[in-house]
Amino acid sequence: MHTEVFIDEKMLLQRVSAGDARAFSTVFHRYQAKVYAYAFRIVKAESIAEEIVQEVFVKIWSLGETLTEIENFDGFLRTVTRNHTLKVLRRMALEFKTSKMSSSSYREDHNDTEEYIIFKDSEKILNEGIEKLPAQQKLVYCLCHQEGLKYEEVADRLNISKLTVKTHMQHALRFLRNYISSHTDIAVFIIVMEILNKKN
Repeated sequence: MHTEVFIDEKMLLQRVSAGDARAFSTVFHRYQAKVYAYAFRIVKAESIAEEIVQEVFVKIWSLGETLTEIENFDGFLRTVTRNHTLKVLRRMALEFKTSKMSSSSYREDHNDTEEYIIFKDSEKILNEGIEKLPAQQKLVYCLCHQEGLKYEEVADRLNISKLTVKTHMQHALRFLRNYISSHTDIAVFIIVMEILNKKN
């Protein structure tokens, strides 16, 4: 049986937005490996990454006509995958915490100690990542996050452009997220991601 090949991404998304199941199947097979790889780099678990893939493409299918408004589908897909991945991790952390609280052996003082240890671990891992940044990225990151300077202020102090400051920050945050995801368990990862997201 002849299978129509959709080459133009824009046309493909238009067909999906109109409810074309075959076009959607093409999108799924074209991008599922990329979505899986990105999710797996964060969660480090095949079954969870596969679950995220399913959720991401359910989201894509549900967008309908909104799909035709997307200019950079690859970037959009990456953002949706990241959001769903963090959503799954937060849900898992909540389930873990709930199960701990409902345990007959649970004690409030034990929980406080455990959360303090997790927080200290998250600080330690984040600081380790910062120390591994290239010198200029580390300097820009520290000025923005630790001294609270705005991009314009950092640019003036270092005599570089605001765009250069922004680029250094983007590279630094990308490195830190990757470093943290490969050096922590889920609980610590979520805590540090919240720290980075608040500072970003």
